[in-house]
Amino acid sequence: MTLTQQIIIIGCVVLGTMTTRFLPFIIFNNDKETPPYIKYLGYMLPPAVFGLLVVYALREVELTTVSGFVPEMLAVGLIIVLHYWKKNMLLSIAGGTIFYMILVQMVF
Repeated sequence: MTLTQQIIIIGCVVLGTMTTRFLPFIIFNNDKETPPYIKYLGYMLPPAVFGLLVVYALREVELTTVSGFVPEMLAVGLIIVLHYWKKNMLLSIAGGTIFYMILVQMVF
């Protein structure tokens, strides 16, 4: 890949990123009310994305062997407990990930 091609690709990526970041502020300015459908999407999409990530992360869990699903289920359980206890998403995700890695590396 030549230097010119690299510069063009970087420019396209920067333009695409800036467009997706600034376009909502241009379309939905402070002068008019945000449409109810957009507010609904803003309310519903974050939980939907996390649900999709959970399904994606657990898509290849083997239910036929104990070592295939117990570490994942224990880690998911810990994530749920930590999140309901502390209401801190970073703590929940980090705690569950560390617990899962300890289980996989040292127990199962």
